[in-house]
Amino acid sequence: MYDLIIIGAGPAGITASVYAARKRMNFLVITKDIGGQTAWSGNIENYTGYQFISGPELTAKFEEHMKKYNIDLKENEQALALERKENSILVKTDKGKYETATLIIASGKTSKELGVPGEKEFKNRGLTYCATCDGPLFTGKDVAVVGGGNSALDAALQLVKIARRVYIINIADNLTGDAIMQEKVNSSKKVSILNNTRITSIFGDKMVKGIKIEKKDKEESLAVEGIFVEVGLKPNSAFARGIDINENGEIKVNCRNETNIPGVFAAGDVTDVVEKQIIIAAGEGSKAALGAFRYLSRKR
Repeated sequence: MYDLIIIGAGPAGITASVYAARKRMNFLVITKDIGGQTAWSGNIENYTGYQFISGPELTAKFEEHMKKYNIDLKENEQALALERKENSILVKTDKGKYETATLIIASGKTSKELGVPGEKEFKNRGLTYCATCDGPLFTGKDVAVVGGGNSALDAALQLVKIARRVYIINIADNLTGDAIMQEKVNSSKKVSILNNTRITSIFGDKMVKGIKIEKKDKEESLAVEGIFVEVGLKPNSAFARGIDINENGEIKVNCRNETNIPGVFAAGDVTDVVEKQIIIAAGEGSKAALGAFRYLSRKR
């Protein structure tokens, strides 16, 4: 039986693993991928110690740090359910079962979908949820970014270097991303911002050919060959049944990263911590690991 299992290897999970390794805990990391949302980010300018670094570069730094320790890592594995036992927690995944005395849930978030006709049909056929991953496929093409927050603006700023034209489709009255990012977007002659606008459907044949948009009750078609969906994220908490969550599906934690179940901690974007930032997730991961170590020491 493990001292600790960490679910997730984004900034929170990786930092938790480094702290657990330094405490000489016997632990396991279970994750679908390395880096989480960080790996999908473009330019990062507010992570302490780096004036500028890209998401993939920072992910590589995280992974390098983590793998300096002899960590038991189960990659490409997804947690499906938790079972609480008398003195332990059983973690069930799509590949096995693992028992642990303490648990840190750092499973992060995934992209929300638009829920419009054509979205499922054209996924990976012109429609994507990751500008960092798929942006180069749309070199010289007209594309649409759906959303108005930091993720959407980050995607747009990546795409202006690649695409011929970038349309930002924003359902709100104004963009909501950071002022400095708005300034960069507004200064680009390649970007057209369509506020108070929503996508009603996506059309094409084998690949995306365009979108239908609605603005002030008027519907029109917009020819684009790429669609980047950046309308927010949903917590990866469905497997954590029995743990208290809020109305947004985020796991409730106190200032010590404790959940309502003794021995179960949570950290990062999957929790109800107000700000969703890489550096905050990393800090929360360290707190959770120290909390798990303290809990286990007192219990023993």
